[in-house]
Amino acid sequence: MAPRLDFSDWWAKENRKGTPVVVKMDNPNYSVVEIDGPDAAFRPVEKSRGKNAKQVTWVLLLKANRAVGCVAWLATVLWALLGTIKKRLIFRHGVAMDSDKMGKGRLLLRVIRAFLVTSLVILGFEVVTYFKGWHYFEHPNLPIPQTTDVHGLLHMIYIAWLTFRADYIAPPIQALSKFCVALFLIQSVDRMILCLGCLWIKYKKVKPRIQGDPFKSDDAEGIGCKYPKVLVQIPMCNEREVYEQSISAVCRIDWPKDRLLIQVLDDSDNESIQCLIKAEVAEWNQRGVNIIYRHRLVRTGYKAGNLKSAMNCDHVKGYEFVAIFDADFQPNPDFLKQTVPHFKDNPELGLVQARWVFVNKDENLLTRLQNINLCFHFEVEQQVNGAFLNFFGFNGTAGVWRIKALEESGGWLERTTVEDMDIAVRAHLNGWKFIFLNDVKVLCELPESYEAYKKQQHRWHSGPMQLFRLCLPAIVTSKISAWKKANLILLFFLLRKLILPFYSFTLFCIILPLTMFVPEAELPMWVICYVPVFMSFLNIFPAPKSIPFIVPYLLFENTMSVTKFNAMISGLFQLGSSYEWVVTKKAGRSSESDLLAAAERETKSTNQQQITRGASESELQELTKLKEQQKEVTFTPVKRRTNKIYRKELVLAFLLLTASLRSLLAAQGVHFYFLLFQGVTFLLVGLDLIGEQMS
Repeated sequence: MAPRLDFSDWWAKENRKGTPVVVKMDNPNYSVVEIDGPDAAFRPVEKSRGKNAKQVTWVLLLKANRAVGCVAWLATVLWALLGTIKKRLIFRHGVAMDSDKMGKGRLLLRVIRAFLVTSLVILGFEVVTYFKGWHYFEHPNLPIPQTTDVHGLLHMIYIAWLTFRADYIAPPIQALSKFCVALFLIQSVDRMILCLGCLWIKYKKVKPRIQGDPFKSDDAEGIGCKYPKVLVQIPMCNEREVYEQSISAVCRIDWPKDRLLIQVLDDSDNESIQCLIKAEVAEWNQRGVNIIYRHRLVRTGYKAGNLKSAMNCDHVKGYEFVAIFDADFQPNPDFLKQTVPHFKDNPELGLVQARWVFVNKDENLLTRLQNINLCFHFEVEQQVNGAFLNFFGFNGTAGVWRIKALEESGGWLERTTVEDMDIAVRAHLNGWKFIFLNDVKVLCELPESYEAYKKQQHRWHSGPMQLFRLCLPAIVTSKISAWKKANLILLFFLLRKLILPFYSFTLFCIILPLTMFVPEAELPMWVICYVPVFMSFLNIFPAPKSIPFIVPYLLFENTMSVTKFNAMISGLFQLGSSYEWVVTKKAGRSSESDLLAAAERETKSTNQQQITRGASESELQELTKLKEQQKEVTFTPVKRRTNKIYRKELVLAFLLLTASLRSLLAAQGVHFYFLLFQGVTFLLVGLDLIGEQMS
């Protein structure tokens, strides 16, 4: 018999703290008490001791009160949801129907409707069989009854349906589900590798650094000679809400005035907005800022055409770098001093990209969920690709380009709606390297309404597929290494731009509800629950404060897969609105620490005399004229914005809720809850109840 090793006495000796005390009383009526340690006398008493029936009754009443409160809250939420459905879906109060302009959008809607009708028919048929006691669908592995066991016409039809389902419907669904699960696992491995790379960067503290002081000059008379000439461009189009704060932030950038030129590239077709922007530019020009207002009469090529036209101006010749900011971006005054020095002594560097931070990330649930996605994109995807590959997709704003890299790569092209990704891919094929600065942050806005967010995501997912079709021959024939070609084709385009929306929509929105009616092709538990939750945790990894939103995030991402899949197909096959550009609506919010308005008021009061003294008479007359126009401008009445009803999301909601009822009959717990909550999420999105609500 093995010897018994008892270390309890030794462990007690090692861990015993305090001095043992022995208390002896002279009175024989008292006993002797020995205290082994300072905490021995204060050990907690068992909870079960000392409880009487009255205490137990109060505890049960308290728990019952909490349960009733929870049920009442759920009933209130359900009642409010039903009231909203009645108001928006039946009576159409304050809502407008979202119309699909493209044929492929209507085709997808018809396919989903066909699935819904078929599911309702099958559900009704199987409810009847359930009450008749034919519970074959609860155990799909049971043998199908023979013809001798048939009882009546309905039973014969049911047996024929079981045979047809097992022989002809289940095999293709199983094959498609296995294919989608394989893609799901590949994409999950890619996410894990990116997160491990991010952890390695944090552990090793790997980041681009500036060596010394790149602007320090030994010659006292040569102050400013080491500052390169930088062009700053602000493209905008009908940006009434944000033009002022954007121009104000850019004009406060700390850089020698004679080495900086700011271009306000206004594509607005509203004359009142043009007048406002002109007045703002003229005012900063009078303060000594080298700023130019430029307006195109013909708006071709959208943002790419605007930037291309501005780069062809004569006054930009001689500039070495160009920084680009969209109309809602507010760079810090030291932005150029944190980005431009990285180009020094690095002739192969073509782009320095900064990170976005969002002033309205806590505005509503929609902005919180967007913040999770974009935090992962910048801190994980962009940072890892920049550190290990020196390549990532340009984000279109908050970046500094070497103008030589733009020119050698062909400049801005108008062939897609993702001109930023287009120029990044072509620059990478020409051998230029990129740097991502996670510590340099630029304030911007997130779309607060689902309508604006949906249109933005459509453009962001249709453009890459359109670009992939155009760039594939150039990638194959380029002179870059084979592994860089494989990274561009397999990872950058196919895995992260095509496969992700494909399997998300197909697996969780189509196959999963269908398997409820075809139990022979049922998906395993780890596909529905474990892996998606694990992947959601990986996505929330850069934003740990968003962990309470992990369940809404998982459900909402599956809901958005409809829009992303729709956009991916339209871009890949050049269908419908793949080249449609809709400017994302902004609210014009500023952060609490960003006191631009107060600083501007102080500047106006202190510099008014300097402006008058330093300006010529003609300039003063022009400024006065613009101010008068700004006061007299009559704003056109803004069309009342309303919430919309989204048909595809609503039809999918009813499909998923129908499948959840089918899973309830089969007593499938996890499947039922997943389908129920996913269906409710589709219903909320379809009724436009997420994001900004219009009165």
